[in-house]
Amino acid sequence: MNLAQMTTSSLVRFDVNDSKKEDVIRKLTEQLYDEGYLNSKDDFYKEVLEREKLSATGFEAGLAIPHGKSKAVKKAGFAVARLSTPIEDWESIDPNNKVELVFLLAIPEGEAGSTHLNLLAELSTRLMDKSYYQRLMEATNSQEFIAALDQKDTGDVEEPVQEMDRTVLVVTACAAGIAHTYMAAEAMEQAGKKKGVRVYSEKQGANGLEDEHTAERINQADAVVFATDITPKGKDRFKGLPYVQTRVAAPLERGEELIDQALNNPDGVVESNGEDEPSSTSNKKQGVLAEMGQAILTGISYMIPVIVAAGLMMGIAKLGAIPFGLVNDINDPSYATSDNELFVILHHLDKFGFLIFQFMYPIFAAFTAYSLADRVGIVAGFIGGLFAAGVHYQYWGVEEGIPSGFLGALILGLTAGYIAKFLNEKIKLNKNFQAMKPMLIIPAISVMSIFLLNFYVVDPVFGGLNELLRVTIESAQESGEVVLSTIIASATAFDLGGPVNKAAGAIAIGLAADEIFPLTARVLAIVIPPIGLGLATVIDRFVVGRRVFDANLRVAGNTSILLGFIAISEGAIPFMLRNPLITIPINIIGAIIGSVTAVLLGAIQWYPLPAFWGWPLVENIWAYLIGLTVGALFIALANIFIRHSLIKKGRMTVE
Repeated sequence: MNLAQMTTSSLVRFDVNDSKKEDVIRKLTEQLYDEGYLNSKDDFYKEVLEREKLSATGFEAGLAIPHGKSKAVKKAGFAVARLSTPIEDWESIDPNNKVELVFLLAIPEGEAGSTHLNLLAELSTRLMDKSYYQRLMEATNSQEFIAALDQKDTGDVEEPVQEMDRTVLVVTACAAGIAHTYMAAEAMEQAGKKKGVRVYSEKQGANGLEDEHTAERINQADAVVFATDITPKGKDRFKGLPYVQTRVAAPLERGEELIDQALNNPDGVVESNGEDEPSSTSNKKQGVLAEMGQAILTGISYMIPVIVAAGLMMGIAKLGAIPFGLVNDINDPSYATSDNELFVILHHLDKFGFLIFQFMYPIFAAFTAYSLADRVGIVAGFIGGLFAAGVHYQYWGVEEGIPSGFLGALILGLTAGYIAKFLNEKIKLNKNFQAMKPMLIIPAISVMSIFLLNFYVVDPVFGGLNELLRVTIESAQESGEVVLSTIIASATAFDLGGPVNKAAGAIAIGLAADEIFPLTARVLAIVIPPIGLGLATVIDRFVVGRRVFDANLRVAGNTSILLGFIAISEGAIPFMLRNPLITIPINIIGAIIGSVTAVLLGAIQWYPLPAFWGWPLVENIWAYLIGLTVGALFIALANIFIRHSLIKKGRMTVE
């Protein structure tokens, strides 16, 4: 790609004095507009700032690449600002990054999947070359800068290929699949040149597999480095090779060290004991907690689109029914045969969203197991997710069955993965019968194991929690409104639609139906966690000066806010799955604080309508909204400060 053709000397600004990210982006946007790249500078500016909310565009070594794809862009191009004073609070992958060189990319909406990613990848790759970056910074005027954009590095003498007698393959993949994927690959290739080792990189990014390793290249390789934050695709191709597993950011800091480790002290050897079914045996096994964390992250990355799709379908249906006063009734079966075609569509759209939600836990558990055991874990994981969603109760005719929810999906998904992995590693068959292992033996044993675990442990445990909660709430009826509100709110916020939540709901609705105790605490505890967690992803950079949630959770956060206002608490589940020990206690405390505040101020809600369209039915709505605000803010701020503290201590990372 010829970068010089995508800009002009008038789009390169030197010694820009602005000290805020927004001002720099505004100035570069105006330059693009003046040079005829944009139809509307305001629309494009808003689009870029919206993109900034999704993930960090600052990287390392003083670099930032903000970008936007919009209908306001007439032709693809970019503007550049070299800052006279570095900006220290630009959200960056490296928390210590001080931005001094800014590329603002403008991409037409119709080229979002091609030019957008290609330009990002090309810039990311070239800027990883320190000599290339230095030439750009040493340019004294815009003409020199333009000339340096496509200048080949002829000063360094590369080692002759024939002298490189060892080969290391690299696979890079980040959650977003864009810049970091390419920068890690380039960093490893540069490290290989310094070490006199051939390094070939495969990028598993948003464009799919790029520079895919061929069978011939794999056969000639000495080792492989998996620099990935999610489970790499096609790991079985590398069976027999020594390997190192690390995070995608690691090559940027210690590329040469990773090459040495892969060649001399690898984590283990990639093996395949069944036909096309891989596993990795390790001399220095990845820590169990780290392994489980990667598996959960993989499951979440596949689950989030399911939550988003389901929530949007139900949200559109319910919001569309508001003008007709049917928001609480549109799911009634009578509307499936209504004479009004709009009611029929809204009814089925609402049911469709609910149907999609049923696959949330199966998808999560299946890919959590896949991360641990590759393909042999998918079936048992998926079935474990079906148990967690309560699908089995429908077929067993158990009308009062309560699904185990996200905790069940977590337990069953991880267990399915470890069982399948164990079986794959330990079962040895004659090569004539190898196909039986992944197709028959492993599925049969792992699925049966998940059935027995769910039947004898998971369902009974959550059933016991249900009964314990019922007894606790009933015994607290005479203890006063604060105590009863605290118990109901904490149980409701504990597992967001799981067995504890549902048990609390059944009891609370019964108390309200008998006019014993209103539903105020219950309905507030439904909406406070998803709104609070979503809010945290929006305001974190304003509160502590940086992002504390990764790109996946920021996407989930935007959805969580919307779903919270329409009383669908499942939008917050990715946060609970990712960091349950942080998220669950904060959710409980926030729900208690918000609910008790509203109750003490006099809010009363007798109807099971937690969504915003039920608010007009609340007595003392002002007290209700104060409680909602206090609870949501507590959850947002507590999550931000705790995560920020863990990041500073190096116990948590954010891509």
